[in-house]
Amino acid sequence: MTASTHPPIDPELRAVLAAMPADQRHLLRPEDIPAQREDQVLMLRDIDDVLRRGGAVELEERQIPGPAGAPDLSVLVLRPARGQGPWPGVYHTHGGGMVLGTNRSGADELAQWVDEVGVVAVSVEYRLAPEHPHPAPVEDCYAGLVWTGAHCGELGIDPSRLIIAGSSAGGGLAAGTALMARDRGGPPLSHQILICPMLDDRGITPSSQELDGEGTWDRTSNLVAWTALLGDARGGPGVSPYAAPARATDLTGLPAAFIDVGSVDTFRDEAIDYAARLSQAGVAAEFHLWPGGFHGFDEVAPHTALGQAARATRLGYLRRAVSGGLGSG
Repeated sequence: MTASTHPPIDPELRAVLAAMPADQRHLLRPEDIPAQREDQVLMLRDIDDVLRRGGAVELEERQIPGPAGAPDLSVLVLRPARGQGPWPGVYHTHGGGMVLGTNRSGADELAQWVDEVGVVAVSVEYRLAPEHPHPAPVEDCYAGLVWTGAHCGELGIDPSRLIIAGSSAGGGLAAGTALMARDRGGPPLSHQILICPMLDDRGITPSSQELDGEGTWDRTSNLVAWTALLGDARGGPGVSPYAAPARATDLTGLPAAFIDVGSVDTFRDEAIDYAARLSQAGVAAEFHLWPGGFHGFDEVAPHTALGQAARATRLGYLRRAVSGGLGSG
């Protein structure tokens, strides 16, 4: 498949992208993974003060059991400093292309949800590829969900309002974990929030080919990430839907879904297709396509008009979900 012309990037976001140093665009090459991990650690070193939001959010790091025979997992628990539970729960699987990230990646939006909606958030730090290929990441995420479900009382979570959320690779892992919870009879999830989710290893959609050296996640980055997770199996016939949820043939019985993605995102078409197939399977699904948004635009530039709109829309969905204003799957 040859590259095609992509939609225009939003002018405000285009200016942000032009001002970004090339090494901050996360265009991924295998040899860059160690350095990008080190950069992320430095970037997140002082984030806890930000996450506390002036004392409105309490943080606790916990070590919990991983999957059978695997190491323990580290989870970051964010709780409202005011009020009394039980609160709705958000179980969070971070982004990073399956090869980057920690339980603090993307946690600034989680902290906003904790502060402004009143939820308890649990963010899991799963093992990363290529050192730990599939099924390690999704099995870690599922183990963390099982622990969260079993400790709702201790955590102050209302088990009837337990939501899974993730962005990018974390969106794919959230979708895969939701499939796993359905199939294994795991903790019941009321909703899933999938932000620009990474769902399809095959690279067969037009949007998966449109970006080459552009944006913040191009087709080469996508190829590198999926190869790190799946090795030679990538794109082949035997890939599990828990690794690549776009492969799932049965989407019935899944929790209600919120999915959003930018129009200039490698993951655009797979997100559109997953939202459509969820609806066709009888799942309550809400979908937003942000015109001119590149991958992760609201995380890179939350101050922009489009970034603010995307975050406000997700916040509104979460408010309605936890208040019972949206049907569960």
